[in-house]
Amino acid sequence: MKQILLITDGCSNVGVSPVVAAAQAYAEGITVNVVGVVDQGDLGEFGASEIEEIARSGGGLSRLAHTRQLSQTVQMLTRKTVAQTIQQAVQRELKHVFGASSIEALPPEKRGEVVRVIDELGETSRLQVALLIDASASMKPKLAAVEEAIRDLALSLQSRQGSSEIAVFHFPGSAYGEDCRLILDWTGDVGGVTSIFPKLQMRGTTPTGPALMHVIDFFRKPDYGNRKNDDETGGMLSDHVV
Repeated sequence: MKQILLITDGCSNVGVSPVVAAAQAYAEGITVNVVGVVDQGDLGEFGASEIEEIARSGGGLSRLAHTRQLSQTVQMLTRKTVAQTIQQAVQRELKHVFGASSIEALPPEKRGEVVRVIDELGETSRLQVALLIDASASMKPKLAAVEEAIRDLALSLQSRQGSSEIAVFHFPGSAYGEDCRLILDWTGDVGGVTSIFPKLQMRGTTPTGPALMHVIDFFRKPDYGNRKNDDETGGMLSDHVV
């Protein structure tokens, strides 16, 4: 399963629309989730609306969180979207195998088995999360909360039974017009994610759309998905549900 987890306070102001970019990600099998980081008086109506639209176009979920709630929100959103992604795949499989449009439409004896499978796959499926952090100037007061959220997300991924990998980007990439920068390539050593903290420097504009496109390009790397234990969700569903 491929996910982009965007942490931002909203209001992109450079380049392609992030809503368009999120739709492109979803078309390529990448779910986009968005956490809006708010403080008192932060994030006007436009920012909140944009966050919701990015997630909707990316087939994911959005949440607004105060800095003190950011850590638990990031963990919850990641796990909830894993369950949602698996459930959507199971629904497609059910329609193909049983002609049922939803889990609720199944006979009770089948329904319990399908729910068990969803729970199991949520813990055992391979998960790759590209964390995309808004490092624009307005996010600077929230840096400590972002760091805590990343640390707790790493612990949450470590607790899964299945393999988990994380990559981390921030935007803007530099003071020289770079839209986005990779600061941690794919790693299964999710506990090592804390090494990125000194590299996070909040400054500049908010090129959310170009940054999303940059991460999509990263997912297109030739070696992506060609590593060991590369079981796609769809490949596992048939064995379980049938």
